[in-house]
Amino acid sequence: MVAKVKNVYVCQQCGYESLKWLGRCPSCSAWNSMIEEQRNSKPEREAVVSSSSSPKSIVNIISGEKERYDTSIEELNRVLGGGLVKGSLTLISGDPGIGKSTLLLQTANNIATKYGKVLYASGEESEEQIKIRGDRLGVKTDNLYIVSETNMDIIARYVEDMQPVFVIIDSIQTMYKDTVSSAPGSVSQVRECSNELMRIGKNSGIPLFIVAHVTKQGELAGPRVLEHMVDTVLTFEGERTENFRILRTVKNRFGTTSEIGVFEMSQKGLIQVYDPSGLFLQDTSYNQEGSTIIGIMEGTRPLLVEVQSLVSETKIPVPRRTAVGIENSRLSLILAVLEKKLRIYFYNSDVYVNVVGGLTLEGTTADLGIALSLVSSIKGNISKLEKLVAIGEIGLTGEIRPVANCDRIVNEAKKLGFKNIIVPYRNIDRIVAKDINIIGVSTLKEAINKVF
Repeated sequence: MVAKVKNVYVCQQCGYESLKWLGRCPSCSAWNSMIEEQRNSKPEREAVVSSSSSPKSIVNIISGEKERYDTSIEELNRVLGGGLVKGSLTLISGDPGIGKSTLLLQTANNIATKYGKVLYASGEESEEQIKIRGDRLGVKTDNLYIVSETNMDIIARYVEDMQPVFVIIDSIQTMYKDTVSSAPGSVSQVRECSNELMRIGKNSGIPLFIVAHVTKQGELAGPRVLEHMVDTVLTFEGERTENFRILRTVKNRFGTTSEIGVFEMSQKGLIQVYDPSGLFLQDTSYNQEGSTIIGIMEGTRPLLVEVQSLVSETKIPVPRRTAVGIENSRLSLILAVLEKKLRIYFYNSDVYVNVVGGLTLEGTTADLGIALSLVSSIKGNISKLEKLVAIGEIGLTGEIRPVANCDRIVNEAKKLGFKNIIVPYRNIDRIVAKDINIIGVSTLKEAINKVF
């Protein structure tokens, strides 16, 4: 029976399908994203049950949790949850030039040296270009194989013939299958190529790293179906003009999503940073107007970073509110509490808040430090407490709420030589620290009075 061919229009943002062209996608509201693609309607075939896919009792299934490959990069292992799980699909994204290919080439070199053959399939660079980068990074193993190919069927045949222990695809938007008529990078091509990679990884137990492009907004390019299919999603963050990079987990089926890895870019590749607090504070001038050191937790790791605020009077009717490193909604909440509870008004001022170093803060632990930096800038005051660290969440009533792992942040501050630390009053009982002044506060007004 001959397969029928039909044309459908597919949204390149979310994968929504329609039999007719639409100017605006009904699913994601994207404009001009519907592209015509051909679909083959194959005849139905009877399903064949194989012994490998038959139901098994959960007590008889052997867990693969301990079967991980050590990448020899501790920061990468931390983010992955302990190493590469066999048969897993990991998606890594980031801005162009941020260091994705450098990190993957270093990882491929380590795994090839330790475990066996590794296949690096690149659709964006030639073998010679990858070789130049490899020479710069000191890659010398014989088990690392490079191929410049975009046909997924050919890559699948290479994997079947070589039987590597690790495969890297750079990038998924350049790959295509002959059976799909649409262009590389389209929804259909990305879906089919991802399905092929998933089949390879799960059936052969080979871990795969897939590189994906990002949009101007920093989100994954293409359909969300790709993000749902993989086991782990990593994002590589940082400014190309700065030396350090942050590897963050967005999704992880084999570990936590709260860990980060910190790297420093050098001529010889990415260098792991074991003391990120020292890196973020290396150029800090303490006791400056509008500047506060805050303590946060990133996964299991305490970090100290500097937050700077600039409050400038303006004549425009709608003042600017600009936040880099924190959510704008969180900044608006803190400003509202300062105006309502402390009568410190920002309605006639532009407000700029920046987390030094390019780190993006998550959670509410940094609220108190942000509020102190805002008050310092608008009042022109400098903290009377030398080398101060602030920890605490601000409630809508102006109270300072307790935070988790406060004792670990205090110990990190003590290790770095800080002398004063202001914490929520209800956290004091759990803190055991000597040679550092612990100041407990219950309200935002009390905190400001003690600092200024």
